[in-house]
Amino acid sequence: MTKQTTAQTRYGGALGAPRPASEAPKIMLVGVGDLTTHVVNQLLAGPMTSRLVLAGRDPGALLRQANLARFTAANLGALSTIDVERVDLTEIDRTAETLERVRPDIIFMGASLQSWRRITELPKPVFTALDEAQFGPWLPMHLSLNYDLARAVRASGITARVVNAAFPDAVNPILAKAGLAPMAGIGNVANIVPALTFGVAHLTGRPPQTVRIRLVAQHYFSHLVPRTGHPGNGAYHLDVTDPRDDTPIAVDHAALFALLSGPLKRLGGVAGQLLTAASASRVIAGLCEAEPVAAHVPGPNGLPGGYPALVSRAGIRLDLPAGLSEQDAIAINERCQAADGIERIDADGTAWFTEREMAVMRRMLGYELRSMALADCADQARELAAAYAAFKAELFSSKLEEAA
Repeated sequence: MTKQTTAQTRYGGALGAPRPASEAPKIMLVGVGDLTTHVVNQLLAGPMTSRLVLAGRDPGALLRQANLARFTAANLGALSTIDVERVDLTEIDRTAETLERVRPDIIFMGASLQSWRRITELPKPVFTALDEAQFGPWLPMHLSLNYDLARAVRASGITARVVNAAFPDAVNPILAKAGLAPMAGIGNVANIVPALTFGVAHLTGRPPQTVRIRLVAQHYFSHLVPRTGHPGNGAYHLDVTDPRDDTPIAVDHAALFALLSGPLKRLGGVAGQLLTAASASRVIAGLCEAEPVAAHVPGPNGLPGGYPALVSRAGIRLDLPAGLSEQDAIAINERCQAADGIERIDADGTAWFTEREMAVMRRMLGYELRSMALADCADQARELAAAYAAFKAELFSSKLEEAA
């Protein structure tokens, strides 16, 4: 690799000595948007997760963001070390050089070419219609930069554990076909578990701490149920027990799901990123601990969809309920993934899209894709971005004409 200059800023000490390097793993966070900003603030509260590196294309902006986070943590009595690195994931060799020099223990991947929330900014009727395409057809936007990062990690020779926030239910298993899988994802299946826990407590009159949820589900399920109160076409497996003795707790699923779009309905959108960030912090913190931490994790070790799991320094292992095999859990998530617009993933990483969901993209954006090889994801992301930009431009141009 040709050596290139990399922008770096390190600072600390003004409010106290920085934490010794031996005390905590070094955690690099790539792509510091709304979600990652929440994750940073949450990680700084823990002594084992307070040694951070913020990475992105604008080191000056990252420095100011890092200062805000570090000073806020100091006001709460937590002193931390934060470094800043310039990283452009499309520059794979240069990213590999940075990773080799910085040598993070954990990498949190928070970057995507187009956030899921962009289509929520459309007029509500338009968003509702486009949302019928589900999440699968947007795969190129989330896979492309993850593929770049995975190749950079491999080229660097480091053994960092990658935690991916961008559609891990599908991105992780696709990268697994090329031997590039992140260790874990975050959000999605994890985001619905707290509401389900409180819902079971409400229906059964039990304290929430006596309810243990084990849920196998793909993104489609965790996206749909809180919005509609039902699982739609999504396959899932929900196991509810008392954690004190594993006694099964009977619960009516329809009544439970209805609560999530009623009394237990929460804020979504940008505000809802706080919940997703908490799931990320739980996984990252778990990877720093000797004793396993129970969590729900999408894409663990390259598997499709989400699972209950135990997370520790030793890695991630599934924590499936009794009577459910790993193969059965995978099959459930693959069926649910089809409801999200991804028909299947081939052994070489080629993703095949469902006709029903892609038809929505064809009708509204003029974009169509039947299958996508891993090597083609960047080209497809550019094509999809251009189609969406043209769609938005025409939409808002017509709105202006109507107003005139």
